[in-house]
Amino acid sequence: MSIQTALTTEFPELSHLTREDLEDILADPAYFQAIFHTLSKVNELYQNQAELRLANETIANQNLGMQEELYKLRSETKDAFDEAKSLEVRWAELQREQREVYQRFTPQFLLMRLRHATTAQDDLSEALASTFVRSASSETAATPANGKEVDDFVKEFRELRKTYHKRVMWGDRWTIGQVAWRDDVYVTR
Repeated sequence: MSIQTALTTEFPELSHLTREDLEDILADPAYFQAIFHTLSKVNELYQNQAELRLANETIANQNLGMQEELYKLRSETKDAFDEAKSLEVRWAELQREQREVYQRFTPQFLLMRLRHATTAQDDLSEALASTFVRSASSETAATPANGKEVDDFVKEFRELRKTYHKRVMWGDRWTIGQVAWRDDVYVTR
């Protein structure tokens, strides 16, 4: 099959042209362009290209029509994301604060506080007794202490020692495992 036959098969519009006409088309660019733009496949290609361009323009116009709404949604999304990030930071702060608060109520911390309070109570009752003994010994030389002062001392000292011994008892129970702590209340066995 010759080139001319293949060309006329592919482009039937050129079948009426002679070999010399085809050679003239190839030799003259203006003539080539004139013949080229009359071919049905080329016109079909241009038509398809125009339809695609029109479809692209339509899509582009639709996209441009949604541009403001998209910018608004982007802004709202960014604001929501920023707020979520700030809430996430706040959540971490609150968790840290909560751990610090809960730390004061852990069994170990409460036992430590009980032991410190027991020691402080013992020191307080001993200080009261020492003060009474010093004041009584200084008063003995000058004036004997009256019964009311002694009764007041005994009453106050007894209350201080009672609290001290209750704390010692709770500490002892804890030490031998008779105190179990739960999240809601403490339980003794």
